[in-house]
Amino acid sequence: SKKLPGVQDFEYERTEQLYAEKFFDEHEMATITVLADIIIPKDNISGSASEAGVPDFIEFIVKDLPDNKIPMRGGLRWLDLQSKKRYGTVFIKCSAKDQLALVDDIAYPDLARPEMKQGAAFFSLMRNLTSSGFYTSEMGVKDIGYAGNKPGVWNGVPDDVLKEHGFDPTKFFG
Repeated sequence: SKKLPGVQDFEYERTEQLYAEKFFDEHEMATITVLADIIIPKDNISGSASEAGVPDFIEFIVKDLPDNKIPMRGGLRWLDLQSKKRYGTVFIKCSAKDQLALVDDIAYPDLARPEMKQGAAFFSLMRNLTSSGFYTSEMGVKDIGYAGNKPGVWNGVPDDVLKEHGFDPTKFFG
């Protein structure tokens, strides 16, 4: 693998360890994928969150920032429990209509009913991770039209400002 300037060997080792480690099981990853695509669906500009690799990004970030492990795993379980109560099955096996109805109850933290507050906290974390993953991916960067850091254009001091200060550039530069 190509080494980047300023990156130390232990950082590569840690990253490789994180990639090798598995935190979420298949069911959890499938749920993350469905949620990510609800948050950022495919549209006429770009693909969906899952097409941009967001589920893998979330898996990596949760391993890299372990304080997110319990809130994410707990939130995924909460979502399945709510889904089973309402619809008799886990979230990913519900119809798209039922999935959206449940998400609507937790998508707006200020409007969430008290019994939905835990789900709303989880969904806020999920939305933040999804947005971070998508808009730092190649697809997301293209989606917002970000061209990267570009230097400003400097054409020199405007002529009217030079005249105002009594400076005649032709005396110096011909």
